[in-house]
Amino acid sequence: MRSQFHTSTHLQSQKSRRWPAAKTHVGFRRRRQELGDKATPAGATFMRVPPGSHAYTSAAELNAPLRGKLICCSQVPPATAPSANGDCSDFYAGGVAVYSGLLWSTPCRDLPVLLAQPRSLPVIVTYRPNWEGGQYAGEDEPRFEALLLAMELGAEYVDVEFKVADKFMKYLSGKKPQNCKLIISAYDYKTTPSVHELLNLVAQIRATGADIVKIETTAADIVDTSRMFQVLAHCHEKQVPIIGLVRKEHGFISRIICAKYGGYLTFASLENGKESTTEQPTVADLINKYKIRQIGPDTKVFGIIGNPVSHSKSPIVQNQAFRSVGFDAVFLPFLSDDLVQFLYTFSAPDYAGFSCTMPHKETALRCCDDVDPIARDIGAINTIIRRPDGKLVGYNTDYSGAISAIEDGIRAPCAASQPTDSITSPLAGRLFVVIGAGGAGKALAYGAKEKGARVVIANRTFARAQELAHIIGGTALTLSELESYHPEKGMILANATSVGMHPNVDETPLSKHALKSYAVVFDAVFVPRETRLLREAAVCGATVIDGLEMLIRLVMVQFKLFTGGMTAPERLMREAILTKTH
Repeated sequence: MRSQFHTSTHLQSQKSRRWPAAKTHVGFRRRRQELGDKATPAGATFMRVPPGSHAYTSAAELNAPLRGKLICCSQVPPATAPSANGDCSDFYAGGVAVYSGLLWSTPCRDLPVLLAQPRSLPVIVTYRPNWEGGQYAGEDEPRFEALLLAMELGAEYVDVEFKVADKFMKYLSGKKPQNCKLIISAYDYKTTPSVHELLNLVAQIRATGADIVKIETTAADIVDTSRMFQVLAHCHEKQVPIIGLVRKEHGFISRIICAKYGGYLTFASLENGKESTTEQPTVADLINKYKIRQIGPDTKVFGIIGNPVSHSKSPIVQNQAFRSVGFDAVFLPFLSDDLVQFLYTFSAPDYAGFSCTMPHKETALRCCDDVDPIARDIGAINTIIRRPDGKLVGYNTDYSGAISAIEDGIRAPCAASQPTDSITSPLAGRLFVVIGAGGAGKALAYGAKEKGARVVIANRTFARAQELAHIIGGTALTLSELESYHPEKGMILANATSVGMHPNVDETPLSKHALKSYAVVFDAVFVPRETRLLREAAVCGATVIDGLEMLIRLVMVQFKLFTGGMTAPERLMREAILTKTH
């Protein structure tokens, strides 16, 4: 059965409300005496949530979902806790403010400081034991006492583990303040269970008296997230507040797409290096890169499918471009090892298009119902569009992006001194050597042949080089033969492999000595922008063309395909790719 994700909600902001001052409870005085000398291990988490994100003062409101804001988990030493409001203000000024930090060593001393009124942000307090990933190693009762104290001091949310939820409710004995919402959390650190099992878990958590259900599972594959999305959509339809997230890199998209399916909130870190889990995005990325505040039930989903994809600049570029033209869409990195299974699982109309990168470009050809003639001739696809009837159409924009980048790179040095022929390609008649016989290699070889170049293919697997050379009418070489291949001066070299890509930046597909016969060297790798191959080619006197220039051109063509014909904002997309800020 295909996953059809049609039901969803939008995380929207609510109007800000003033928070009532915390009262001094009799229970607090007693607990101050009881807990004053008890040193509590530093295992609790203190999270602040921005005003306007959730403010509930009645029983009816306690069942309303949190809309539009983020919870950020980062570890901050207790000594810095009093500056929490200052840390939050920077994010609040941008419209989404979140603070999270390491909580207390002595609850009765630290909680009044952290929960002091007036405070700029509502809070979630959790005190996680080591058996559930936290640092607290003591008995449950002191932990429960601290959480009750947080409630009495006015904490808007308290988060407790499902494994001890019944025990905690018995401890409370009805003493939970009405304006404090209880989050009951369950974790699966190994798998993502079936939809049926997850819905049963939701029912069990609700039965404990939870105001909000929280479930975090673990992804072995990106398709595991689809089960969580179905649960989120189901709970939204039934008006059950739920936080549903999937761990590990394959589950990264759940941190963002939960906004589409009715997720109560999501988690992010304040900055890189302060993540509580490795797959957490930063607040800046959620707001600026993925535009989470604009994601709603009708938002179309696009993304780049491959392995690896974390280095891709496409999410930065396409999301900014979508927003600039008012196109309701989000572009995500889809880490997938199985393209066929991915396309089968994410088959709903809202999953409207994809960019395909290594190692899926050739497999994509077999997955599409229709294929553009050029892409069919090349034998590889880097762009898939889902038509309104659900059919998948494949295109290849690598071809036009790479060849035009190389042509312009060759023309540029001559443009200032003499007129250039804009009709005849500067590749015509030149010896054009392609390293790699995969999807990108096929696109480059096909494009060069179409422009009149004499094409040579070198590949690690010689049989594949022979196959491609036979198709386009070129010559095949082994990589070892390429090292001594210099039949003429002024050759063009194009690397279409991942050799030299981050993190393997010291690798190169061809020795510096062999580069001396080339006048032009192009590298499809764009992270880093200046690869070892390009650096050594420049020293040898060659004109070098980096992969970013190809990327700029191909994503502009993809944008037009994704948006149904809109003109790509070239200046914006170029700036987004060429700058590190996003």
